[in-house]
Amino acid sequence: MSPPRTPPRGRAGRAVTVRAGVPRRSPAAFRWLTGLLVALIGTVALAGAAAAAAPAAPPAPAPAAVAQQQDGIDVSGTLRDQNGRPLANVTIVAERDGVRAAEATSRPDGRWQLTVPAAGSYTFRLDETTLPPGTQVLQGETTRQVTAGSLNTVVFRFGEEAEGLGAGGFAIFVRLFVDGIRFGLVIGISAVGLSLIFGTTGLTNFAHGEMVTIGAAVAWYVNVAGGVQLIPATIIAMLIGALLGAANELGIWRRLRHRGAGLIAQLVVSIGLSIALRYLVLIFFGGRSESFTDYTAQTVRNYGPVALTDKDLSAIGISIVVLVAIALLLQKTRIGKAMRAVSDNRDLAASSGINVDRVILFVWMLGGALATLGGVLFALSELSSTVQYEMGFRLLLLMFAGVILGGLGTAYGALLGCLIVGILVQLSTLVLPLDLKYLGGLAVLIVILVFRPQGLLGSRARIG
Repeated sequence: MSPPRTPPRGRAGRAVTVRAGVPRRSPAAFRWLTGLLVALIGTVALAGAAAAAAPAAPPAPAPAAVAQQQDGIDVSGTLRDQNGRPLANVTIVAERDGVRAAEATSRPDGRWQLTVPAAGSYTFRLDETTLPPGTQVLQGETTRQVTAGSLNTVVFRFGEEAEGLGAGGFAIFVRLFVDGIRFGLVIGISAVGLSLIFGTTGLTNFAHGEMVTIGAAVAWYVNVAGGVQLIPATIIAMLIGALLGAANELGIWRRLRHRGAGLIAQLVVSIGLSIALRYLVLIFFGGRSESFTDYTAQTVRNYGPVALTDKDLSAIGISIVVLVAIALLLQKTRIGKAMRAVSDNRDLAASSGINVDRVILFVWMLGGALATLGGVLFALSELSSTVQYEMGFRLLLLMFAGVILGGLGTAYGALLGCLIVGILVQLSTLVLPLDLKYLGGLAVLIVILVFRPQGLLGSRARIG
């Protein structure tokens, strides 16, 4: 008669229950992702060594149109006519107290940038004699406050005024609606990771916006300084974003959880981390808006009443593919089922043999990669295709609006809420100035939550 088997013991000598059919090893998806990250880090290291060994090319002289002064504050924008075509060789003048302070000429992609001597109130005016014939100007002069250390953008409006919802008004409505879907998908890509992190850990991560900024800045550096085309540069940046998410989890949040830190304390830490990362990006990246080398000048194509560039269509297609892949990951894979189990009841998932810490680590890595992709798509969605150190903070409010509107902790709710917010933000420009377009989405968020506080797909009570 064989002696009775001793149950396996954990690190502290406690008996560990292993249920039939529940493996104790890491999920295959996690092992595959870890191996891919290691391989990619080696590839990037070899590429960096080869680039360092190669002779450096002399820097190209900056064109006169974008030459910057040593002192001053940059103001920029992009000119596109009523049909979405970029306006080149148009003069923009900045005046202060009736005195001309700076002047710039738009480039072939419509992008312009000038430097004013100091902070203050300036009047920016188009020289309409330099506009192409047939260009219809709605707002060719605007006054705004220029501040140091922030993104100073000036928008001029072109086109015909819409009268009600006639033929022209309906076409404008359709264009804004489609553009809102595109913008909502971009917000959703970034917000899904935020929602998954909240669902598995209960943490409201205010530093998620800075992960968006860092991801876009890394993609810009690999694209511009490294000379890598934007698509592979984005893939490299996504993997670095996944490593950043893992560093966040292993270096900060896991330690806080294991030491019994409450959610309020973790919330305060995330706010402090957000501020620290934002100004670290400002120190190393700078306060100016930087453009990618690819996909800046795009031709607007008309699809009936809808006018889109190729990069807009690509952003919509990439967002849909990625979001469908996330849905399949959650529904069909073992790691996805483990993520949903941890989100529903962490203690019950742990007692069932699921390694909760590894699942949360995978969620952080996935969230970091998605935040990076969202940052690149958000930068490309801007007319000037620029990266700026505050872009993640500006997107964070819309991400929170979408996540709360859809229902906290649900990935599908985050997607639905972000789509609604994106559409409302773009449609609000029918009645609001372009600089206040984010106000419409946030106002509707407040109205909806007054009647349904749990969000559109959230439950009234969470058990467990």
